[in-house]
Amino acid sequence: MGLFDDDFYSTKVSRRRERKVSKRPMPRRWSKPFRGRSLSTMQVSAICSLISAVVAVLLFSLVTGQLSHPKGAAPAFIQNVTPSSGDPYERIIKAAATVRPAVVSIINHKEEETKDTPDESALGSGVIYRKTGDKAFIITNNHVISGAGKLEVVTVDGETRKAELVGADKVSDIAVLSIDAGGINTIAQMGDSSKLQLGETVIAIGNPLGLGDTLTSGIVSYTNRSIPVSLNQDGVYDWEQEVIQTDAAINEGNSGGALVDLNGRVIGINTMKISDTGVEGLGFAIPANHVIKIAEELSQKGKIARSYLGVYSIDLNNPYVPLAEDQRKALNLPSSVKEGVVVLDAVGPAKEAGLKLNDVITKFNGQTIDSTLSLRKYLYNETKIGDPLVITFYRHGVEQEVTVTLKEKPGE
Repeated sequence: MGLFDDDFYSTKVSRRRERKVSKRPMPRRWSKPFRGRSLSTMQVSAICSLISAVVAVLLFSLVTGQLSHPKGAAPAFIQNVTPSSGDPYERIIKAAATVRPAVVSIINHKEEETKDTPDESALGSGVIYRKTGDKAFIITNNHVISGAGKLEVVTVDGETRKAELVGADKVSDIAVLSIDAGGINTIAQMGDSSKLQLGETVIAIGNPLGLGDTLTSGIVSYTNRSIPVSLNQDGVYDWEQEVIQTDAAINEGNSGGALVDLNGRVIGINTMKISDTGVEGLGFAIPANHVIKIAEELSQKGKIARSYLGVYSIDLNNPYVPLAEDQRKALNLPSSVKEGVVVLDAVGPAKEAGLKLNDVITKFNGQTIDSTLSLRKYLYNETKIGDPLVITFYRHGVEQEVTVTLKEKPGE
């Protein structure tokens, strides 16, 4: 008996079954013996094996796509994919060779070295993006040069040069340095970051952990990611950085370095990564289109001119630093007011307009302001220096309006 207790799965017929069948009366029309040649068990097995082999080859060909298609036809699942031209590894090598000489290491000497005080330095990266006259200009991150006592640049061939700070901007995290242009022959070509595509191969070049001239590769994981940041490093998110997300390895010291496409163009400036237990491959770069705009203004003016209101504030509904119950009661707000910005101090234009402690700002020019982040984004993105700004706010539970003339934000 077979495995499934069914004679269908047996390769032989038992003698008992043969005898039983032979006793069964046969219809007369079947009595004529079959005169064709019968096949032996070995022949049947050989034929079955041959058919199985042919079927297996056909199935393999269909799965792997090796069967020929009609002229002009293509498998449906790849018909919209444009094949890359050339060996991708060869393209990485060429792109890296194009940009490498323009990527430098930056040494931030925070204090002058003395006998009693050792040199306290921080490391970062930068990209030579322009050469004018006897000066070469370098883009890096603001946090790379923050608190600098002296700045030095190390070129790809190991030469150390003194660098001067041209301008820096904490909000965009961009800074521009200048060095003597003698012997600088390679300038990085800036690409169009608005044309990036998900999955596009990119390479990161920089100075991670002091290991200068280091190359890593990955893909564009997301083209336009908004990452909340705390400009004052106080744990309160008061700005959003628009960044390119990549899984190319970015480590301490990569900041300010180049994120490069396979055409050898810089499409971003590496700025940060998420470093936490169980987190891998989450690095971020500031898009080149935004970088070059900021860098040019820094080169010309040394700073970024932005509108300034002059309020120090806290969010009415901040999940990280919630207001105490007695503080909320002191504001005497209507129950309908759930979000806004509480004024802690008013200076400059805000003080001149009469804003005071515990005023709760809810609108700018009729647009809802529900957090310090939205307040800052509206000022920086929607207004210019000298613009009038209509502020809607609550004081002792009463809604009021005041018009403020915005001034230029003072240097920090």
